[in-house]
Amino acid sequence: MSTENIVLKLLNVESAYGPIKAIRGVSLEVKQGQIATVLGSNGAGKTTILKTISGIIDPRKGSIQFKGEDITAQDPALIVQRGLMHVPEGREVFPLLSVRNNLLMGAYTRQDRDSIARDMEVVFNYFPILRERADQDAGLLSGGQQQMLAISRALMANPDLILLDEPSLGLSPKLTKEIFEIVVRINRERGTTILLVEQNANMALNASDYGYVLENGRIVMEDTCANLREKEDIKEFYLGMKEEGVRADRRWKKKKNWR
Repeated sequence: MSTENIVLKLLNVESAYGPIKAIRGVSLEVKQGQIATVLGSNGAGKTTILKTISGIIDPRKGSIQFKGEDITAQDPALIVQRGLMHVPEGREVFPLLSVRNNLLMGAYTRQDRDSIARDMEVVFNYFPILRERADQDAGLLSGGQQQMLAISRALMANPDLILLDEPSLGLSPKLTKEIFEIVVRINRERGTTILLVEQNANMALNASDYGYVLENGRIVMEDTCANLREKEDIKEFYLGMKEEGVRADRRWKKKKNWR
């Protein structure tokens, strides 16, 4: 991967929960304007990578650079001020605040009121339901609407990079498709760089430019998403294509025996 226009760089990062190592020597890069994704099974360490980048967890080893500056183990508030926003797994909106005030919380580091108002209009154009529910408590929104709000709150900070953790979690296929379409629009229209963690590998690979495969806390494969989609290991273990082919073959043989 070229070192040109690298927004985020992890080098041999190791993080743990007590004695348990969650990620082991992870190195990855995200280019400016790119959507990069980290694929892996549940418990592989995907969320830990994002928490380590955003300062929620301090790495035991390695370094993290954001826009060419070392942010390893910095205070999360300082990392946010540098232009990096984290949309956590499970949405984590402020349930007793209105939708509008949740969005304003995303812009708390900014002083440019006119630009904040314009960005709120942009957010409402991406997610019209949030305009309709602007004065409603966020805790009363559906799961999909809360995910829209969490992404929008991150956008209100006008970030250079968004860490997006499992946006499809608990959502219907239809809502998942809508969320991913908006994520791609945000990237293409605003140039916002995104590092995406997602168990829905098919959706993630179709939305992203570059991908990393994580197993047991280690990066075991990386390539463009177009190339990853064609790799047999990815097809079998993450896209389920080989498994579905076997099932189809079994159905065909069973039907043939009936005749």
